[in-house]
Amino acid sequence: MGMRGIRGAITVEADTREEIVSSTKWLLEEMVSRNEVAPEDIASIIITTTDDLTATFPAQAARLLEGDGWQYVPLMCAREIPVPGSLPLCVRVMMHVNTEKKARDIHHVFLRDAVKLRPDLTNR
Repeated sequence: MGMRGIRGAITVEADTREEIVSSTKWLLEEMVSRNEVAPEDIASIIITTTDDLTATFPAQAARLLEGDGWQYVPLMCAREIPVPGSLPLCVRVMMHVNTEKKARDIHHVFLRDAVKLRPDLTNR
């Protein structure tokens, strides 16, 4: 079995724990649903935030997801590179999954204003 990366991103309305966790949870749910991924297929997840998000760790959202196995998924949070003019209030996810799918069959997920990051992948 091979491994693929699934990209995801979402913007949040405000730098609050509730907004960051609920938005990240929605993003993770969409990523696994659209790609038919089970938690045991996830090798790891890296989550980054822009500098303007400091209220909480977005990885906490994964612990709220339903389904057996999420407690075993390795998670890491990091800061996004602060490039001037980049999209603010943004959470980005790189999910590494074990799958037989081809790269073209992976559905990357961009929600809210994050659709601006990769419009070429958004309308698939």
